[in-house]
Amino acid sequence: MTQLAHTFSALGNQTRFAIVERLLNEGDLPVGAFLTMDNLSPPALSRHFKVLREAGIIERRVDKQQRIYSVRPQAVQQICEWSISYRKFWSAGLDRLEQALSEAD
Repeated sequence: MTQLAHTFSALGNQTRFAIVERLLNEGDLPVGAFLTMDNLSPPALSRHFKVLREAGIIERRVDKQQRIYSVRPQAVQQICEWSISYRKFWSAGLDRLEQALSEAD
């Protein structure tokens, strides 16, 4: 569970969330594609990418002079599994509430 908390902490920043969302929508992108985002300086952008890499959300590969970033499928899978487990929890609770309300009528 510690890794998941680290993942959510990294995604809790609006800029980092936007980076991940863009990578999910557009696929692998070079770091230069993000330079126009929110008027971020290259050092600030680099720090955001570092946080996302350390949280295990994205990965980087080097292609000649470019740094290409992509979302790690394992990170998305982990978030998905966590969300589904709570969806089941709330669905079961709502089903019990519905049953209790129908029995009260």
